[in-house]
Amino acid sequence: MLTYEPDETLAHRLDPRSKLAIQIGFAATALAHTSPRALATLTVLTGAILAVARVHPLRTLYAYRFALVLLAIAPIVAAVTFGPPWVALEDGLASAQASYRVLLILLVSAAYIRSTPVRASRAAIQRTIPGKPGQVLGIGVALVIRFLPVLQADLRTIREAIAARLGTERGPLERTTTIGQLGLRRAFDRADRLSLALRARCFAWNPTLPSLSLSRLDIPALTLAIVLALSALV
Repeated sequence: MLTYEPDETLAHRLDPRSKLAIQIGFAATALAHTSPRALATLTVLTGAILAVARVHPLRTLYAYRFALVLLAIAPIVAAVTFGPPWVALEDGLASAQASYRVLLILLVSAAYIRSTPVRASRAAIQRTIPGKPGQVLGIGVALVIRFLPVLQADLRTIREAIAARLGTERGPLERTTTIGQLGLRRAFDRADRLSLALRARCFAWNPTLPSLSLSRLDIPALTLAIVLALSALV
């Protein structure tokens, strides 16, 4: 499960605005360049980012296992045609490259999530985007980061409960439907409880957020973000 983990790595000491800039520049470059050389360079850069944040690649891939299934199916669907030649290898290869770029972006985002507290992310967004739009976006990002692990834990609990009741002997469609219905019901219940909790705690649009300050450590990070952003335009 991808959540923030306190540590003393270089990534943890960076300002969250620098890390957001790197993510934006990396995503722009990954989507703009599709050549094998560019993908190889981005792969090396992704490995370096994961190492700096001390993110275990296998654990991260397991956390993204459902997204990986979709990314793996996409090239197959793109390659299959409804007429001769029945399989278009070029379309499948292009889709595979796109899926791989998305995977690299997900891995970089995992490094950000692991090294950045939720309140720091909200502070970075609200202080970068002024006014109400920044507040709304900051609140939305904070709630999503906090809410997703809870929903994942609920789905895991549902699957374990179904397995304990010999639900694994049912058909795949029936199991998927049951998990989906129970998961949606639990999600709506969570949302109602969250709304009540926010009202009970006098939810504020502009709370006291942690202070942020750029340091010398952020200079290389911002430089990398600028280089990635410029490379996307070349």
